[in-house]
Amino acid sequence: MILCITHSQDFYNIDLFFQYLSKKNIPFFRLNSDRINHLQKISLNESFFELTDEDGRVVNSRNIKGVWHRKSWKVSVPEELDEEYEKIFLNEYGSLRYNLFSLLEDVPWINPYEQEKKVDANKLYQLKTARKNHLLIPKTIFSNDEKKIVEFFHEHCRGRAVAKLHGALAKSMDAENFLSTTIIEEDNLEYISDIAYCPMIFQPYIDKEYELRIAYIDGEFFTGKINSSGSADWRISREHLFWTPYELPAEIKNNITAMMREMGLFFGAIDMIKGKDGNYYFLEVNPQGEWGMLQKELGFPIAEKIADNLIKRI
Repeated sequence: MILCITHSQDFYNIDLFFQYLSKKNIPFFRLNSDRINHLQKISLNESFFELTDEDGRVVNSRNIKGVWHRKSWKVSVPEELDEEYEKIFLNEYGSLRYNLFSLLEDVPWINPYEQEKKVDANKLYQLKTARKNHLLIPKTIFSNDEKKIVEFFHEHCRGRAVAKLHGALAKSMDAENFLSTTIIEEDNLEYISDIAYCPMIFQPYIDKEYELRIAYIDGEFFTGKINSSGSADWRISREHLFWTPYELPAEIKNNITAMMREMGLFFGAIDMIKGKDGNYYFLEVNPQGEWGMLQKELGFPIAEKIADNLIKRI
């Protein structure tokens, strides 16, 4: 059996994955990360766990041979719970969920849980590892110090910078509830005076030909080019956007593969920019990133390749 860890609002990507497993007669179990709470019956010991979900389906960890960690969401809190108990509810169910995941550490994962947490929680580690593996990265500062940010702006940004949160407020591929990357120019530098309350990442604005979203699966590449050149983030662009297939240079593929293997990741959704200067700039890798639009619009068999990689390693 393959366990797929996702969330209750997930669809399309996961449906494709399950359809493929069904065709190959491989059993699977869907575990919604946000519903690992009072709605499910869960028992663990030092060796295994058993879980009965809200629909009465039962899974025993001794039957699980591989895990696809598609996406984790925050545990849902019951409306009837008193506010004073909310913190302990989240702490204890968070601990239970972590222990549950840890009992599966000896079976193949996409991606290994601890490696994924390390990469996803540390954008500067991503940039350092990318540079170590010969990928070009933008100059970067992660700071809450207004003076240092202004100095960085004047030294590296030539009148234009981008500012973004270390973590997105929403991880969907549309713009709803999404805090976009913000363009900073000389005349609005004064508005960063409240940066002490919310440290952000700052980088020079890159004049770009286009943006690339790359679905990487253990040395295989499925790359889409989007015709967004005038905005800081294509997800909130007002341009008429469309995806086209794109072939990365062999050198860039080799460097990305080396980076991903050093990070210990089998899968990642990678964002890059092709600059007007002809260079490829690595921005970030999201170990749980979205790729459904690439499969839907370009016909890439990404769900199938993820499943095949996990099956092969089992």
